[in-house]
Amino acid sequence: MENSRYRWVIVAAGGLLGCVAIGGMFSLPVFLQPIARDTGWSVTGISSAMTIGFLAMAFTSMIWGTLSDRLGPLPVVLTGSVVLAVSLGLASLATSLVVFQFIFGLMVGSATAAIFAPMMACVTGWFDTHRSLAVSLVSAGMGMAPMTMSPLAAWLVSNHDWRTSMQIVALVVAAIMIPISLLVRRAPALESGASAPSSDPSQPDMTLAQALRSPQFIILLATNFFCCATHSGPIIHTVSYAISCGIPMIAAVTIYSIEGLAGMGGRIAFGLLGDRFGAKRVLVFGLLAQAFGALGYVFVRDLAAFYAVAALFGFIYAGTMPLYAVLVRENFPLRMMGTVIGGTAMAGSLGMATGPLAGGLIYDTFASYAWLYIGSWIMGLGAFLIIMMFRPMPVARAAAPVPA
Repeated sequence: MENSRYRWVIVAAGGLLGCVAIGGMFSLPVFLQPIARDTGWSVTGISSAMTIGFLAMAFTSMIWGTLSDRLGPLPVVLTGSVVLAVSLGLASLATSLVVFQFIFGLMVGSATAAIFAPMMACVTGWFDTHRSLAVSLVSAGMGMAPMTMSPLAAWLVSNHDWRTSMQIVALVVAAIMIPISLLVRRAPALESGASAPSSDPSQPDMTLAQALRSPQFIILLATNFFCCATHSGPIIHTVSYAISCGIPMIAAVTIYSIEGLAGMGGRIAFGLLGDRFGAKRVLVFGLLAQAFGALGYVFVRDLAAFYAVAALFGFIYAGTMPLYAVLVRENFPLRMMGTVIGGTAMAGSLGMATGPLAGGLIYDTFASYAWLYIGSWIMGLGAFLIIMMFRPMPVARAAAPVPA
């Protein structure tokens, strides 16, 4: 069936859009030291642009998600693609820290949010079977950013000043994302004006207000916040931490790439395990393992040790991320996927916002990142304890298909 084949085009488009969008935003850790040397701005000040970006993602995720529910994903992701490219170009021209923080933080963050929740919601709507695999593949595409966009940014900034490098990144974003966004289509069940499919186990008459007040939604919000707060600092400051340990920048960025490569495997492995053993059970295990993976960074100093911890940590933290969308799809109606996934993305972005600023403040204060990783470990244990309280929607549990 044509729709059956086209759903994999949606997966590919989602993965590529996510890769380039995340890569554009996450080029900042690579540019961090060159910007500081060139402008004299503090590491904390520059890092806070990333914090503002995550806050902007948080406060716009539900808005973009709701718009994608109402208008369809295409106009939303197309708008996000255009704004992201323009914002990166404008950020490269900033002559003051405040202007840079506003443009890179507010505009880049808001534009990136227009990709994640709408595409995750779109993909879940196209799949009744292989749903965890599909979501995992989109997430794996997003996880390719450290292996593609980050090395590109590092190569550019090694051969050009940071402003020229960021302008080239903006051109790459525009050249890839704008054409690809035109391939995105709303799920057939929603395009035809039908209600959620009969296979949808959730209550067909559940209102959005009921969904947003449910314990399931609140627990998912809290878990995703603590989960993302766990890995935010280690992700954002890995390159800077490695450089502070005496590792050259090009080698330091390869640590980031190893983490991303392991993360790709983790996303797919955890997604398949979620299909096999249940998304919640695998998420519980992953969150506990993630906490101790973050703590591992406290004990590394040389390149080989960085590689080992980055591979383990990347595999685990990235593996947990697709499972949230699967849990949402299993417990809430299809027609509100954009809003509900946007809500969980909001909480995750707030969690991510803690890492850049906290890491910058810790480094500027102690000239060491140790307390950042200890704090991440504590946050990780919090995420593990919260998800233990999650219970499926009663109707979803009662209507679940009986295994043959």
